Amino acid sequence: MLKEFKDFIAKGNVMDMAVGIIIGAAFTAIVTSLVDDLINPLIGMFGSADFSAVTLGPFMIGNFITALINFLIIAFVVFMLVKMVNKVKDAAAKKEEEAAAAPAGPSQEELLAEIRDLLKK
Repeated sequence: MLKEFKDFIAKGNVMDMAVGIIIGAAFTAIVTSLVDDLINPLIGMFGSADFSAVTLGPFMIGNFITALINFLIIAFVVFMLVKMVNKVKDAAAKKEEEAAAAPAGPSQEELLAEIRDLLKK
């Protein structure tokens, strides 16, 4: 049982997932700070970004509105970051394709044929 668990943990997918979760947690702190410390104050300059005082009977709908606005801002920031990362990855992949498509010189068979023809002369 211990060996099976060790094999499971050693698989690449599990390790990749663990790294993704750790990076995601750190990234969450960055995005939350970006929204709370930069974007919400900018929105606050044009009006209040806090709707917590809005109620609908016994329901604190203002908290939901504030959370929804924060979610939309965070989702947009994440979308822009993912778009930027994908653009960088596409550029790198394009460079690799161009490098692979570049002529690598004559093949081994072509070189041997050329040597054969030179030896015949």
